[in-house]
Amino acid sequence: LRNETIFLLSAKSGLRAKEIAELKWIHVLNSDNTLDDYIRLPDSASKGNGGREIPVHHSIRANLFEMLKQRVCDETFEPSTEHVIRTERSPRTSAQVIVNLFQTIYREYGLNGCSSHSGRRTFITEVSRKISMVGGSMRDVQYLAGHSSLQTTQRYVEGCSESKVKVMSLI
Repeated sequence: LRNETIFLLSAKSGLRAKEIAELKWIHVLNSDNTLDDYIRLPDSASKGNGGREIPVHHSIRANLFEMLKQRVCDETFEPSTEHVIRTERSPRTSAQVIVNLFQTIYREYGLNGCSSHSGRRTFITEVSRKISMVGGSMRDVQYLAGHSSLQTTQRYVEGCSESKVKVMSLI
């Protein structure tokens, strides 16, 4: 459950390894300790001033719900200070541990050239392809990615030859 949640936070929310490691329960819970509809990532948990609010994907919500059920059973649970991702021996993890986990997973599946950033790249590309369908723009993608520059966001987006052909029939 923990490893799947780590993967989903990367691929379905676009979080960096550092952001996954720094994610605390207070960032995903409402004041009554129920799951929020957003991941409210502060600048301190992100890169530079990359803090942002990201709507919670339904698959992440389901995993967080299960993880929260496990944590709430512990009477010492403190959402304001506890990290979502823990290790067997520690109440938190590091960005390097997240990076190493992704390397191990991708190696096991024979996915050469993938890294802890691959899920983030996929997220940004997928969102950029679909954002106009819901009335959004590349500025919205930039915000979700936590980039200060639209040029940075554009570097993440993979092109698609098939889409170039399809769009011509819409003009």
